[in-house]
Amino acid sequence: MTESEALTAVRKQFVNYLFQEKRLSFHTLDNYERDLSHFQLWLEENAVSQWRNVKQHHVRQFVAFRHRKGLAAKSLQRLLSSIRSFFKYLQREQLAADNPGVGVRAPKVKRKLPSTMNVDEVSQLLKPDSDDPLDIRDMAMMELFYSSGLRLSELVSLNVHDFPDNVEELTVIGKGSKTRIVPVGQFARDAVNRWLKIRISLANENEPALFVSKRGSRISARSIQQRLSQQAIKKSSNQHLHPHKLRHSFASHILESSGDLRSVQELLGHANISTTQIYTHLDFQRLAQVYDAAHPRARRKK
Repeated sequence: MTESEALTAVRKQFVNYLFQEKRLSFHTLDNYERDLSHFQLWLEENAVSQWRNVKQHHVRQFVAFRHRKGLAAKSLQRLLSSIRSFFKYLQREQLAADNPGVGVRAPKVKRKLPSTMNVDEVSQLLKPDSDDPLDIRDMAMMELFYSSGLRLSELVSLNVHDFPDNVEELTVIGKGSKTRIVPVGQFARDAVNRWLKIRISLANENEPALFVSKRGSRISARSIQQRLSQQAIKKSSNQHLHPHKLRHSFASHILESSGDLRSVQELLGHANISTTQIYTHLDFQRLAQVYDAAHPRARRKK
């Protein structure tokens, strides 16, 4: 086995460990695989032939190299996270003495405020106006996104048995295979029940998925994204609609009414409350707009 093959074999063992024991999504596994393969290639070009020989200055130089190549700050942070996780695994397997990723920092990410819809825009979007089976399905999916704050992957993975009669809450598996319970509002229940009455005409025999494509199998994430975009155009919305916009709107509207950040964190399934705090900035933005419009000394008159 060549030195390069030996490096690759250990890297593959790590990815397999993430799949078998950590149960990470295929998307996350692809990110780890891509990040670490780029790192391995750079190490080989810089005459580092064993993982145990990687030092902190190698990681720092690699991050700087990728930064010069135009990799965004958020991607650099993910890259560092991949390296740290990998070397934590190597330490556990006694294939490395220390973790060279610890102590290396990536550039700070400039946080973008999430795009949301106001209550009137959501109401207009979710107004039933079609008897077409696919439109009824789309309406049920959109209602669930907004009612329960679901991630796209969480909605895709729902099965029929997850939605019994008069269900008021759903148990979903989110990021990192973490389970959480989310509420289901009356409008969402009605929309899904309407879909279930006609689902049998589309679904393949023994297909467990709650939402299916016109081919009868579980609908894909990509198809949902395309259908929501089409629904926004049908409803003459001037916004680009994607699943996360409905999730963002769900969080923003609850926080706006309740002011309860911890509850919103639980509903969204955020591991860290700092992730949820971005919605407080949205709320303040609206307050600032009201202030600017109403206060006589808020802005200098033209």
